[in-house]
Amino acid sequence: MAHEGGCFCGAVRFTITAEPQGARFCWCRDCQRIASGMATVNVLFDEDAVTYSGAMTTITRVAESGNTVERGFCKVCGSQMYSRTTQGPKLPMRVRAGTLDDPEICPPTMIIWGKSAPSWAPFPPGMPVLEAGPGSAPLAGSEG
Repeated sequence: MAHEGGCFCGAVRFTITAEPQGARFCWCRDCQRIASGMATVNVLFDEDAVTYSGAMTTITRVAESGNTVERGFCKVCGSQMYSRTTQGPKLPMRVRAGTLDDPEICPPTMIIWGKSAPSWAPFPPGMPVLEAGPGSAPLAGSEG
């Protein structure tokens, strides 16, 4: 089953021809900055299954993890569309849940980079919280 989505203004659209591999909240400082102070909510897909159309721009930075990460944005409205690791371990593409036409397809099941979240961050009760990226230790004092 194909999944579709797009940006706020409609200039960018995408189709995904695979099922999600999972979803998570990310509280790294880069995500907080592009999400205006909150976590990003990311649905994970095989990069080869995601096709975008429309004018996008990208920014590439070395993340706190040490990986080089590319983030794609609509050139017209600035909606953040995805992030993907370009140097580092092969990781799934992170499609922003809010850009999916049906954001219900895969609810988040974990929080990553919990150590970077502000004290007021709303962590869903009982959801696992990791200190840093996937595979890192659970955040001390967190539920899960």
